Amino acid sequence: MMLRAVAFVSSILAGILAFAAAAFAQSSGSGEGLPVSQCQAIAQGFPGATYANFTPSSPLPVWKAQAKNTLTMAEKEQVKITFVGHSTYFIETPGGIGIATDYSGVYTPYRLPDVVTMNRAHSTHYTLTPDPGIKTVLRGWGEVPGEKAQHNVAVGDVYIRNVASDIRNWGGGLEENGNSIFIFEVAGLCIGHLGHLHFELNEQQYTQIGRLDVLMVPVDGGLTMGADSMSRVVQRLRSSLILPMHRFGPPLEAFLSMFDTKFDIVYAKDDVISVSMRSLPKKPTIMVPKGL
Repeated sequence: MMLRAVAFVSSILAGILAFAAAAFAQSSGSGEGLPVSQCQAIAQGFPGATYANFTPSSPLPVWKAQAKNTLTMAEKEQVKITFVGHSTYFIETPGGIGIATDYSGVYTPYRLPDVVTMNRAHSTHYTLTPDPGIKTVLRGWGEVPGEKAQHNVAVGDVYIRNVASDIRNWGGGLEENGNSIFIFEVAGLCIGHLGHLHFELNEQQYTQIGRLDVLMVPVDGGLTMGADSMSRVVQRLRSSLILPMHRFGPPLEAFLSMFDTKFDIVYAKDDVISVSMRSLPKKPTIMVPKGL
């Protein structure tokens, strides 16, 4: 009986992985040789995904488009991540989609994003008047106070979803579901942005998030959470690559000192961080981006 149960569970997991691989192959043209992230396989089980814009807002010049068709498989898997400022990272997918996180319009990438995500704990994390040329605007809070924002959308080659969390309001009280952890699934990677996280995550939230390959984490040590609390979240998520952001107050070293020898600490040499499933570090690594 036990063997049958194990075989049944194994067949279900195999089916999920196969479905995720097929879905990714369909979106990328040819999925031959592409790895599938653990988180992506889980997320494929979420029903009701909608599909948004499939072309980047800044079309590639003809010569660049032709060059893109000659990219190697490894290059087609690469996602480019640039720290723009504060809590804004600019994520560029292999398909040319540009995403700006916690976008306020103050810290802007080199080109207009196709997608922006926002959180409203502070005005430096959102704008009420985004550029009308931005095709997809994802707000991390619900239209009705206390209600969860629910995003489940595919834009080009990236699948975006969110997990809501509570925040403190300016009066010190609790604002339910005022923040969203946004998760971007692309090229087999699962990239998570914690937003303006004020409280440690609960078991349900960890389950909804799943495995994150790349984690963007605020390190201010006070406006969000203390370094010790934030470090517990980071260690629980077990991401391969951790990218700090939202640096205020205590020196960055206060956050870095929370981690033992199980984590490597490195400093990015270039503005753009290129990452793929194949290039993820084997040992969890905190990479401090240029400009932080």
